[in-house]
Amino acid sequence: MSDKKTFSFKCHKINGGTGEGKSIVSSDAINFYNADSETGVIIEKNHALKGKSIARKVVIFPNGKGSSIVQGDGIYNLTQKGTAPVAMIIKEPDTILVAGAVIWRIPLVDKVPDEFYEQVEDDDYIKVEADEGLITLMKAS
Repeated sequence: MSDKKTFSFKCHKINGGTGEGKSIVSSDAINFYNADSETGVIIEKNHALKGKSIARKVVIFPNGKGSSIVQGDGIYNLTQKGTAPVAMIIKEPDTILVAGAVIWRIPLVDKVPDEFYEQVEDDDYIKVEADEGLITLMKAS
């Protein structure tokens, strides 16, 4: 693994647990109801992630959007099909997303340094250890 660069960042635990996998970064807010539950592919028109899958990935995004019913139903459907994110890193948490993460046991963190957002790209390997307040980012060189 000498071709990998590893960085660690502190974060704030919103919902505990550990999740790791490839990253997917969105510049747009996410409503998980706008993801196909069978594939995890974002289907929302004009969304930054349209056509990309969030299934079993660490999803990095600014904030959530949508009502509690559709957002909660979206996360529920993804978890039932095994296509939910393994962890979420969010800039501006909201009650709806926090509740969904707690109910469906998805690690959720915020308060990550700007340096993380400057370095992370799609398909980096990330481990979120929410209980420890730690994100490990592994980049290919």
